[in-house]
Amino acid sequence: MTLRNSAQPSLVSRIGQRRQVVIPKALFDALQLREGDFVEMTVERGRVSMRPKRLVDVDEVLTRAEAAEIRKGEAQLQTGQSKPWRAVKRELGR
Repeated sequence: MTLRNSAQPSLVSRIGQRRQVVIPKALFDALQLREGDFVEMTVERGRVSMRPKRLVDVDEVLTRAEAAEIRKGEAQLQTGQSKPWRAVKRELGR
């Protein structure tokens, strides 16, 4: 079931004792959510809107130079220009 517009049937959920709301399975699947995922919730004109949210740790973000090196390495792998790890370790003197 793909839920994209207001023509879809409405789904009802109950608010639990700890203000928890169960997301109906059809919505959960349509949004491709997994247990532990984050969602962003907003309120506008008395309506609650929810959308999946991916959180990124600043320490895990690559710099432009690092991203360029990774793209370069991936291109080398695709063209067969890679070396076995053993050879790289030998070149590094390890």
